[in-house]
Amino acid sequence: MKSIQDTYVLSNGVKIPCMGFGTFKLPNNEHTVDIIKQAIDCGYRHIDTAFVYENEEATGKAVRSCGLKRNELFITSKLGNRDHGYENTMKEFEMTMNNLGLDYLDLYLIHWPKPLKYRDIWKEANEGTWKAFEELYDAGKIKAIGVSNFLPEHIEALLETVRIAPMVNQLELHPQYVQREAVSYCKDHMIIVEAWSPLIRGNLDHPILLKLAAKYNKTPAQIVLRWSIQHGFLPLPKASGRERMLENKDIFDFELSEEDIEAMKVLEAYGRTGAHPDTTPF
Repeated sequence: MKSIQDTYVLSNGVKIPCMGFGTFKLPNNEHTVDIIKQAIDCGYRHIDTAFVYENEEATGKAVRSCGLKRNELFITSKLGNRDHGYENTMKEFEMTMNNLGLDYLDLYLIHWPKPLKYRDIWKEANEGTWKAFEELYDAGKIKAIGVSNFLPEHIEALLETVRIAPMVNQLELHPQYVQREAVSYCKDHMIIVEAWSPLIRGNLDHPILLKLAAKYNKTPAQIVLRWSIQHGFLPLPKASGRERMLENKDIFDFELSEEDIEAMKVLEAYGRTGAHPDTTPF
């Protein structure tokens, strides 16, 4: 990979830019429209949103007004936790598309495998959801389908009934939380791994990150994003200003040594920053 516009290839042949722009916690207003348009102007071609983020309208407006053709951008959204199952999925997808004002999605994900509402029937709920995903994919309304926060056992349960296997799994991934088993499983099954919270929610002041930033003349954020790229992940950093957007994409002119990647394992003692997929309180 030499730039954020270089691509991975999904199992169905669809190309996906190797870094995305995350929109989690961005409000649904004109300021967010401007932020996303700035990101696109900075070179980002992959925008990641979700129904639960409540900013699909702003995301869609930015995409429609940025000056690029629709096929020059890769847009992802995710199914909310309240609407699993076939009928609910179809209804929420229609709401997502109305929010975005787009003709198709590049990628649609199940956001969480075991929402609180469906915890006792999560397998059946995901089966119905995936049936809807497959129909929407067959109809050309979605170019690729996948999951988010699914551990191997969740994917295995899904694979028992699917016709089309997931193409992407979006996981919390960063040097503090490496999820080796899940990553290895995905790679074995030709599932591209996306990394949410790749900047460790801004907790970047650990001595090893400061040391490596000084060594490579980079920032701690650039160190952890480079770590993600070198592991074959697709990071989804968020930024609210142009300077940070440009900083986050400037990670293709250096390479972390194996020794430095090994040294970063000290961060694993701190673990995840978000919820566990089996015990999400939502």
